[in-house]
Amino acid sequence: MQGYEEKTVKDLARECKSVDDIIEMMKSLFKETLQLVFEAEIEDHLGYSKHNVLGNYTGNSRNGYKPKNIKTKFGNIPLEIPRDRNGQYEPQIVKNYETSINGLEEQIIALYSKGMSTRDIEAHINDIYGVDVSPSLISKITDKLLPQISEWQSRPLERVYPIVYLDAIHFKVKHENRIINKAAYTVLGINSEGYKDILGIWIGENESASFWLSVCTELKSRGVEDILIACKDGLSGFSEAIQSTFPQTHIQLCVIHQIRNTTKYVASKHRKEFMNDLKKVYKASTLEQAELGFDNVKEIWESKYPKVIKSWEENWLELTAYFSYPVEIRKIIYTTNTVEGFHRQLRKVTKSKSAYPTDNSLKKIIYLATMDVMKKWTVPIPGWLECEGQFKIIFEGRL
Repeated sequence: MQGYEEKTVKDLARECKSVDDIIEMMKSLFKETLQLVFEAEIEDHLGYSKHNVLGNYTGNSRNGYKPKNIKTKFGNIPLEIPRDRNGQYEPQIVKNYETSINGLEEQIIALYSKGMSTRDIEAHINDIYGVDVSPSLISKITDKLLPQISEWQSRPLERVYPIVYLDAIHFKVKHENRIINKAAYTVLGINSEGYKDILGIWIGENESASFWLSVCTELKSRGVEDILIACKDGLSGFSEAIQSTFPQTHIQLCVIHQIRNTTKYVASKHRKEFMNDLKKVYKASTLEQAELGFDNVKEIWESKYPKVIKSWEENWLELTAYFSYPVEIRKIIYTTNTVEGFHRQLRKVTKSKSAYPTDNSLKKIIYLATMDVMKKWTVPIPGWLECEGQFKIIFEGRL
């Protein structure tokens, strides 16, 4: 089945008796088309056509072909790449370093973004296209994302974010022949129009004031001048770091996390009664009512659970910051559920792997999953219109 370029579609159709014939025809068509492109490219490079006398004494000429196999959606295709004597010609449509084309790389990245293992991707590509792709090739293809990730992580940000949420999600990563726990620290911002955006994700083993200072400094260098409210879980060292970088920022500690941590230390026989008393604290209408409610909790329960009471006392200012705002703003800042919801989406993709071989492999899957989640963030968060007006009054001149 040669010389497809000289035949009509009807002629080609008559030669096909099965789906396999059609695939084979497309494969041959694809190969012949590429070969014609290579011939046109080297003609342009040399400045004359094959066997043309204009090429005599020009200092460069054709020098045969070199074989190359590429992986495509039509299977493995052997090609003949033209060469010139000076070694200056490089194909443009299939670069010298490329071993797969025609959407196969995009297909591999798409499968990788769904959390599929390299073994599963290998089997899938082989089943669908009959192409063998090794784990090392999959790694090389997905490594092309690393410059994109670096660019995304350092992109310019908006000047002001009314709300920023911070939380961590933990993964297991191989390191020096052992498996260690690493956290991906997410900073999710709500911009002045109420839209969610992931400002950055930092992977590290330990959080500290110096770690968070570097994160805050990085945000500042990327254009962030002001953060109105920062909502956090119990992240060690964050409060000190943000106060030194964005001194006007109000900090709200996640009340839901504090409640969860509290129930861990309360005996099951006391839990219902304890929580009923505690509700009068975090569900109070005003800070004064919350303080009265806490005094009651302290009086009843401090003798039994001194550590629990001490934890609430130590974090009281950050736990009760939301009482300074109207109900509409309170609803969106008293918990870090916004960023936790994002982490649940990440976990759907990453749960198939028990451990990641390198930090880079973890970065790649987190980045791809993040891009996929952010595509769905097309509307402002609920109730933003009311909140925006309140922010402008409370933080006059800053928004």
